[in-house]
Amino acid sequence: WYTSDTIPEGLGFSHFGTLHLITLAIAAVILLASYLCYRNLGQKGRGVWRKTVALLLVADELFMSIPMMVMGIFHVKYLPFQLCSINIFLILWHAWKPNKTLGNFLYTVCIPGALAALITPTWTKLPWLNYMFFHSTSAHILLIMYPLTLTVCGEIKPRLKQVPKSLLLLLALAGLALVLNLCLDTNFMFLMYADPGNPLYIFEQMWGNHLLGLPVLMAAV
Repeated sequence: WYTSDTIPEGLGFSHFGTLHLITLAIAAVILLASYLCYRNLGQKGRGVWRKTVALLLVADELFMSIPMMVMGIFHVKYLPFQLCSINIFLILWHAWKPNKTLGNFLYTVCIPGALAALITPTWTKLPWLNYMFFHSTSAHILLIMYPLTLTVCGEIKPRLKQVPKSLLLLLALAGLALVLNLCLDTNFMFLMYADPGNPLYIFEQMWGNHLLGLPVLMAAV
């Protein structure tokens, strides 16, 4: 029941160590199974699948928040306004009201963001037998699963002309996150600083400001 802020040193895992590689392999199997399941469902079954995954994401977020509230260690920085967790609301919206703009945003922003989090996790201080480890891992798998499955099955059709809309939506969400950061002294969407282990931290070390790396990463994505 420790968090990354409270756990003693030396109990976690390393990037691309045994535990990390096992986690990535499990994620790959889950994503493949999701695709195989979804492609064989009818229209009604696919609707149920989308809503189930969306609600699982909400349940996963509550699985993280409620124990922290019970233990009296919940902090505003754990509110779901990070770059990945903000997609929970968008997936919930898309599950009930699919549309091109949301679908392309989830493809353009959610998939690479959640994938980057799994490949370079920031929760390496935690051992596998830890509720925050399970939350961080399972939530990011679900965040990839939803848009990736729909894309591979042809329900989300990525279009280059939709990218500007996705970037505008991202900019609007970043503006909201910045206001919250200034009011609550938080670091939503990594706008204020980058922690070690975050890919943006590399640019912090090279150029003195992690935000300078955003155009580079966006171009790569």
